[in-house]
Amino acid sequence: MQLTGLHFLLTYQCTFECDHCFVWGSPWQSGVFTLDGIERALDQAEELGTIQSIYFEGGEPFLYYPVLVEAVQSAARRGFTVGIVTNGYWATTVEDAHAWLRPLAEWISDLTVSSDLFHYGERISQQAKNATMAAEELGIGAGLITIERESLDEVENPVGQLPEGDSSVMYRGRAAERLAPQATKQDWRSFRECPYEDLVEPGRLHLDPFGNLQICQGIIIGNLFQKSLRSILDDYHPQQHPIAGPLLTGGPAALVSRYKLHHNDQYADACHLCYSVRRELRAKFSDLLGPDQVYGVFDQQSS
Repeated sequence: MQLTGLHFLLTYQCTFECDHCFVWGSPWQSGVFTLDGIERALDQAEELGTIQSIYFEGGEPFLYYPVLVEAVQSAARRGFTVGIVTNGYWATTVEDAHAWLRPLAEWISDLTVSSDLFHYGERISQQAKNATMAAEELGIGAGLITIERESLDEVENPVGQLPEGDSSVMYRGRAAERLAPQATKQDWRSFRECPYEDLVEPGRLHLDPFGNLQICQGIIIGNLFQKSLRSILDDYHPQQHPIAGPLLTGGPAALVSRYKLHHNDQYADACHLCYSVRRELRAKFSDLLGPDQVYGVFDQQSS
């Protein structure tokens, strides 16, 4: 695997509790990176030699602002291009947004703001406008992530983690529970491929505060605090991975068949079936399907 990007889930906590959130972000979530954990991960990313970009996201990374600033500066000093994904809750005015972004301006090249009807009462919130305006005035590249809400049906050619323009809902995480019941369903046998994630050469991986390296939210290929990043990548053989293997062979439908699971007849999309199947498989593959946060389990969490 040729890894070029590493996305830090700085925290699972968030100011919002959006219905479409992949990782069940919430004010009541737990799990926060320490500076030591970030430095250990950056050391390994630097040692690997192929990673070019580092992103900090969540949850909402600005909730732990001093840690975010130090982490951004450390990553930038090591020569990585650095970006942040945020909901912009802190940008109450353009002047305030300047104050939040000024310590970061020298170090980041991209600020991506989530704004849609899942987050705010309007598609492009005033906070998002303030944040992107301040970023541009400070010389920071700025953009938006928006997820369509008007129609919950799939749109043609949906795109992935950082879409350009509107993206359709992907029914994983909280969306599988909150939004899938409203969506048009298809026969489970039709989901014969994973349309959103490249499970062989993903380019970028997500790293959470517990060290879990996730190739898709909730699918773990190793733990960075237990094993080196280089070793995890060297030892990852997609076709042999108990979850990625069936997905590559025949999509979420193949997961159902491989493990002979009980299932409904219809699902909203491939993510909906995959996520539902993975929840059933967690007891069998507890080291590969986690953490609890990504599966909406709040009562067993530890920070």
